[in-house]
Amino acid sequence: MIKIFNLMILFILMNKFVFAQRIVVDTVGKGNDFENISNTKVFSDSLSSSFVIQIKKEIKEHKHANHSEHIYILEGIAQMTLGDSAFQIQPGDLVFIQQNVFHSVKTTSLIPLKLISIQAPNFDGSDRIYK
Repeated sequence: MIKIFNLMILFILMNKFVFAQRIVVDTVGKGNDFENISNTKVFSDSLSSSFVIQIKKEIKEHKHANHSEHIYILEGIAQMTLGDSAFQIQPGDLVFIQQNVFHSVKTTSLIPLKLISIQAPNFDGSDRIYK
């Protein structure tokens, strides 16, 4: 009985810490009240930052001098260029973008492309270099 009680306490404590910064991504970035790009910062510290980004039209070709990025597609479809490759991205796709690699996105669906962007180290916008 004591083991079960201890496990229950451990489970409660773990859930409290695991979900301390939990968000529901579906509630972030609702609405279409933006011209091309909606960018909502979710978390940030010195090691990484994460954003929910919506793109109605496109993001021009650029690279990041000081960080790499993962994007996970939530909604919409787009054509992406990554270095010398071009391919379609859609919900469920995960793309890794290495530091100093040019990339761009052009939305091809009727709804905006919605994605989670996780960047490391922390992204402040100062290392973006357009082609």
